[in-house]
Amino acid sequence: MLDKLTLDQMRTFVAVVEGGSFRAGAVRLSRVQSAISHAIGTLEAELKVALFTRTGRKPELTAEGQALLTDARAILIKVDAMRARARGLGQGLELSLAIAVDPVVAPAMLAGALNDLLKEYPSLGVAMKTLPMRAALHALVNRQCMLALTTDTTRDSLVEAERLGPSQPFVAVCAPHHPLATAPAAGWSAVALSEHLQIVVSDPSPLSEGLDFGVLSPGTWRVSDLASKLALIEAGIGWGNLPLWLVEGALSRGTLVRVAAAALGAQAETALTAYLLWRVDQPLGPAARHLRQRLKVRFGG
Repeated sequence: MLDKLTLDQMRTFVAVVEGGSFRAGAVRLSRVQSAISHAIGTLEAELKVALFTRTGRKPELTAEGQALLTDARAILIKVDAMRARARGLGQGLELSLAIAVDPVVAPAMLAGALNDLLKEYPSLGVAMKTLPMRAALHALVNRQCMLALTTDTTRDSLVEAERLGPSQPFVAVCAPHHPLATAPAAGWSAVALSEHLQIVVSDPSPLSEGLDFGVLSPGTWRVSDLASKLALIEAGIGWGNLPLWLVEGALSRGTLVRVAAAALGAQAETALTAYLLWRVDQPLGPAARHLRQRLKVRFGG
């Protein structure tokens, strides 16, 4: 019988695993180490399995412990989501709403949704941070915002994700006088593209430290924002991928041309989809729920 299992025991189990030791688990939960050891021992007695080996300096998960860790985390996520939903049912209007936004998301549709929000809740304050790539997810996981709007597909078990609408094109471009502006009939290969300097936006998030996305050239210049990236590409310094909404004007004026990059597919472009993210354990108030609904309308979701 497992009727005597408690959520506290499961939280203690997860805290010890995530902390790496009984002592670290005690610090996370603001308890004495003996209480942590007692809780784990009681949990093991109830489950009739050993969750940790205790022969080394630090406790190591047993095979049974590894299997049951997944179950414990799933149960805690469900419980936290239930509590958040219950709190949200009686929650009043937020005083302010913090939002993290990936800069490649089309600003016109976001601005339209925020204008709808203003009309509905004119007294609401909004704090919006522009955070590229996985930085928006990182801000949400660390409770620095209530909502995150991103095209990154990385997911966290504490985060709910909702697709907002059709994919938006992300295209390779260069200046008209750049060597990549005139392509062979078959288009530029990955090898050919790698011979030219690529301008990329750096990801400030520790979630992807040391990783690159969409980078084909060993030679890169890194910038922190799309405006700087666009300016360097228009100057002919290098080539790079940018959202189509950002470069449509430059393409029509002829200050940029699309790179015929066979390595990027038949249309030499990547499809990016916008997602709205929020924590499952943090209830959305009336304003956040309204913005969620207006974003879906504006993005065509």
